[in-house]
Amino acid sequence: MIRNPILPGFNPDPSICRVGQDYYIATSTFEWYPGVQIHHSLDLVNWTLVRRPLERASQLDMRGNPDSCGIWAPCLSHADGLFWLVYTDVKRYDGNFKDAHNFIVTSPTIDGEWSDPVYVNSSGFDPSVFHDDDGRKWIVNMQWNHRTESYGGAPKSPAFDGILLQEWDAETKSLKGPIKNIFAGSPLGLVEGPHLFKRKGWYYLTTAEGGTGYDHAVTMARSRSIDGPYEMHPNMHLITSKDAPEAVLQRAGHGQYVETPDGQVYHTHLCGRPMPPKRRCTLGRETALQKCVWKDDDWLYLAQRGVVPDVEVPAPTDVEVTEQPARNETLFESGPLPTDFQWLRTPQPERIFSLSERPGHLRLYGRESVGSWFEQALVARRQEHHSFRAETTVDFSPDTYQQVAGLTHYYNRHKFHALVVTMHEKLGRVVTIFSCPGDFPHGRMVFPADSGVAAPDGPVDLAMEIKENDLQFFWRPASGGGWQAIGPVLDAGVISDEGGRGEHGSFTGAFAGMLAFDTSGRARPADFSRFVYERLEG
Repeated sequence: MIRNPILPGFNPDPSICRVGQDYYIATSTFEWYPGVQIHHSLDLVNWTLVRRPLERASQLDMRGNPDSCGIWAPCLSHADGLFWLVYTDVKRYDGNFKDAHNFIVTSPTIDGEWSDPVYVNSSGFDPSVFHDDDGRKWIVNMQWNHRTESYGGAPKSPAFDGILLQEWDAETKSLKGPIKNIFAGSPLGLVEGPHLFKRKGWYYLTTAEGGTGYDHAVTMARSRSIDGPYEMHPNMHLITSKDAPEAVLQRAGHGQYVETPDGQVYHTHLCGRPMPPKRRCTLGRETALQKCVWKDDDWLYLAQRGVVPDVEVPAPTDVEVTEQPARNETLFESGPLPTDFQWLRTPQPERIFSLSERPGHLRLYGRESVGSWFEQALVARRQEHHSFRAETTVDFSPDTYQQVAGLTHYYNRHKFHALVVTMHEKLGRVVTIFSCPGDFPHGRMVFPADSGVAAPDGPVDLAMEIKENDLQFFWRPASGGGWQAIGPVLDAGVISDEGGRGEHGSFTGAFAGMLAFDTSGRARPADFSRFVYERLEG
């Protein structure tokens, strides 16, 4: 069986592509660098991260991008001996405008170097490229209408002004011909995330609707002509949990169709797994996969009937599930950053971290504050379980309270908890807690451990245990001694899509990682020798 989600933790907007026996899924990364995650599978059951293709300044620079902007909704395809990746870089979130710029990059191989981007348009986000069987290529994307009351966190349907279609000229690498609005969406509204495919002379269009919260859905339509008119699916929606609050997989929508070599059919979708009692999705939007069937009316349906996604669905073939280890310990060595980890926004990672400056350590250079949208030294990995423990060992010698380094449970500048080492005027070097529990728009930080506790010289071990909605920090001298709890139990559930400003307010996911900042401007380094992520039961 395929057990959903197939990509746990922050992996939204899944675009799936099959090339021969190989399946690939591309997902959004928003402000996290490098851009776009691509996972690979041979069986639709076991998936491995193989590439983040947007990895250099000529491809992507997100310095200044607000939280939950950056890379939205990539579409991955294969044609003419190349992999094609089309995506949006969103430069604004709040207010009426989005400033959403769409680009294409290509590569002959998934794991090779990808091209510099070719500009497509800026009329809206969620672009997709469709390679027709006559050799022509088409771009579809939603159109954004700024003349509405829609703004960040409060989407309104009139801003989502239909799905645009225009031909792409692969020779000149530019759009050509008329722009046509081919689909206004269903009555559910907020139409976005378009993907086209063709079968038996029908052009099928799947879109995401209802917003990316609890009313989310995959809507399906078809036409004999690529530019419409499109008729709606008999059920209107192919996949949705909007009328099934008891379903495990909520917020189901935004996905893409794929066929196996022997003609079986599946459809990806994003989903969320809310935690009671506040229905907050602490793992963000994850990727799931549903088995589908074609019926005599040439419409696609879920194999289990209805529209509500299942946690377990039949795999194409019998295959063993590869269990991931419960504990993952990273010891930092020279070379590239281990693939579990990412950083924020900047294409100049050498300014925020080094794996060679002090062998056996990840050195973070304290730059701007934990709330910066420009240059922030924060290296982290996705939270993949509702309950987990993270540990790190940091060697850090601050000489002012403006220099800070430690362990963080992080979502964005308004939603984070951090256990840090810093300097206090009277206590000397201390371990204390910085927390921003979802206060918007001010981003007000609080200090649950007050001034903290004095820490002896030398490296310090820091830890946190997240058990569903609760977070407890711990510390000890690395030279020995038992773990000591510090501060009260904090609200881990605020580190979620729904935390703070609420549903539709942000779209990424929870991370566990290491941070450093130095607002004096002297770039005080902090050295981390290890990072542990361990799944906890319950």
